[in-house]
Amino acid sequence: MADGPPPDRQRRAGRKRSSKSGKVADFRYKRSRQPGQNSSGKSRSDKAREPHSNGRANGAQSRGASERKPAYTPHRGEAYAALDLGTNNCRLLIARPSGRDFTVIDAFSRVVKLGEDLASTGRLSDEAMERTLSALSICAEKLRRRNVRLARSVATEACRRAANGPAFIERVKEETGIVLDIISAEEEARLAVLGCHILLEEGHGPAVIFDIGGGSTELVLLEPGEKIPRIIDWQSVPWGVVSLTDTVERHARGREARLDRYRRMRKVVSESFAPFAERVAAASRKDDIRLLGTSGTVTTLASLHLELPHYDRKAVDGLIVPSASMRDISTRLSGMSPDERSQLPCIGQDRADLVVAGCAILESILDLWPAEKLGVADRGIREGILRSLMAAERQSARSLKALNEMRDRKGD
Repeated sequence: MADGPPPDRQRRAGRKRSSKSGKVADFRYKRSRQPGQNSSGKSRSDKAREPHSNGRANGAQSRGASERKPAYTPHRGEAYAALDLGTNNCRLLIARPSGRDFTVIDAFSRVVKLGEDLASTGRLSDEAMERTLSALSICAEKLRRRNVRLARSVATEACRRAANGPAFIERVKEETGIVLDIISAEEEARLAVLGCHILLEEGHGPAVIFDIGGGSTELVLLEPGEKIPRIIDWQSVPWGVVSLTDTVERHARGREARLDRYRRMRKVVSESFAPFAERVAAASRKDDIRLLGTSGTVTTLASLHLELPHYDRKAVDGLIVPSASMRDISTRLSGMSPDERSQLPCIGQDRADLVVAGCAILESILDLWPAEKLGVADRGIREGILRSLMAAERQSARSLKALNEMRDRKGD
């Protein structure tokens, strides 16, 4: 499930490598030139540390030794980065390899509302793009400071749907140096599964992993019993917490009007899920079915279930919650006013309106996949990207080692 071998570190800034599942870029983020730097932004001392172009260093080498290509070993301090630009949030994760896992060394998350009014206009608004560029500029600075060797930055539903999405991607590249890859819904689902499947509850029954985003929701049916899960079926619908909130209008105020709006949200989402629900109906009736969700909706509801005074990732990530409790909380929130919801811990003003749409989506998922318990993941696409990048490095190293061994045998 890796994205392919990493690009050469000597490649020019902005050069990208494509793979079957998306683009992997090893670009250099824009910065102002400092005294003593050449046009590429490197200092003379940096240049002196680069390998000699003729492959000779520390004395002459034999012809056979110079032809051998060493397997890549990460240099101390080098980091990998994953950036996920969604419809509502901009998130960055920077990590260093730690065995077959990784250790996070920096992170960033900001609500940018990139998809605000997209449902009605079909375009990204000027205000939303400015907010997003401000957040991406902070990301670019973090990427510069953290000695990032290899990064992948992706954009999802908002940029997929917006008529000016590609133009915005070019503007981001020009102003920040970040090369965003607009990924497909299928790739989005694959990365989410790769990032959080380790938190699936143990069992041998079929499992569904879902990701409720700002502009879309992905559902994935997994084959049971596999260490690295194989995707059997999946569906993406264009309903996330932002797009659903913007589409289903408010007709009146008051509790009954809010509950009526919630029912209409449920109906819209359930109709979109219908093809997937029909395909997985037989599997959903089996014993020991499992369910895992990754999104702000499930982590927020899990926090309310635990009655946390403030959000605590360590308490929420990996939690198993009774599905009935999540339904009860969803019903309670759907009848509250935005002001009432904003006063609840772990919701606040930013999520007070959007969380209702998330609840409607979650309940529709529980309808089609009635697992008794729900796993909660505070991880997803970014972690999936990091695992892909690091797996690609390991695969590249193994391939180079095998090639060198084969050349050695031929030399003998």
